Amino acid sequence: MTKKIVVTGATGRTGSLVVKKLQSQSQEFEVLGFARSEEKIKQIFGSTDGFEIGDILNKNDLFRTFKGCQALVILTSAVPQMQPPIQEGEKPEFYFIENGNPEQVDWIGQKNQIDVAKEVGIEHIVLVGSMGVTNKNHFLNTIGNGNILIWKSKAEQYLMESGIDYTIIRAGGLLDQPDSCRELIVGTNDTLLISPPNNIRPSIPRGDVANTVIEALKQPNARNKAFDIISKPEEDSQAVITSDWETLFAQITQT
Repeated sequence: MTKKIVVTGATGRTGSLVVKKLQSQSQEFEVLGFARSEEKIKQIFGSTDGFEIGDILNKNDLFRTFKGCQALVILTSAVPQMQPPIQEGEKPEFYFIENGNPEQVDWIGQKNQIDVAKEVGIEHIVLVGSMGVTNKNHFLNTIGNGNILIWKSKAEQYLMESGIDYTIIRAGGLLDQPDSCRELIVGTNDTLLISPPNNIRPSIPRGDVANTVIEALKQPNARNKAFDIISKPEEDSQAVITSDWETLFAQITQT
C-alpha cells in the first residue's frame, strides 16, 4: 500500500527535487505537490497533474489539499529579493514580497500547516529548516530585517510541541551539485556550524537534503528527532558515501 505524501513549497529548488524523487518511487509513495504558482508548476514539471495550487496563509487551501494524506513535507520558506544598489559600489539591499516575509511564511504559514495537518490526521511531518537557529545574531536574520531563523525556530518548537511525529532537518549551506556521492554528517544545536569537523565547509547538496527527507519518511528511527546535516567534500578520499540511513539516524540521540 502506498503512502500519500503532500509536499509544500513544491516548486522551490529543493522542494522540486523532493517531489521528483518521490515520483520516482511510486511503488512506495503517492506524492501531491502544493505551490502558489500554476505557471511555475508547469515550467518545472510540464503539467499540473499531481499538484494543488494554493496559499499556506489560507487554511481552506490546506484543508482541501491535506485531507487523505499520511505525511507532510514542509519546504516553504521566505525568499529575500535583492534591490539593486542605487549607486555603483553600494551594498545591495534586500526585501520580501507582500505576504512573503519570514513572519508570515516561516511562522504563520508553517503554523497553519501544522494545525491543519493535526486536524486532518496526518501522522508525520518532515520539516526542512536551516542551521543557525541557535544564534539570534546570525547574519541571515539581518537580511531584509526579516529575522528568518528566529521565525523558523519558533515554528520548529511549535511542531515539536504539537503531538504529531516529526523530523526536523536543519540543512547546512545548500549546493547545486550532484547528490548521492558524499558522506553525510549529522549533529545538533549548530555544533557542525560552530566547529565543523576537519574545518570542512558546513554545506550539503540540495539533492542530499531531498534524499534525507525521503529516508526520514521511511525510517522509524528518524521520527521525533531534530538534527543538523552537512556533507564531506566529494573529493574527500577518506569519505564513505552514505547509504546506511538507519545508522545515520541512529546517531542522533537528542533533539
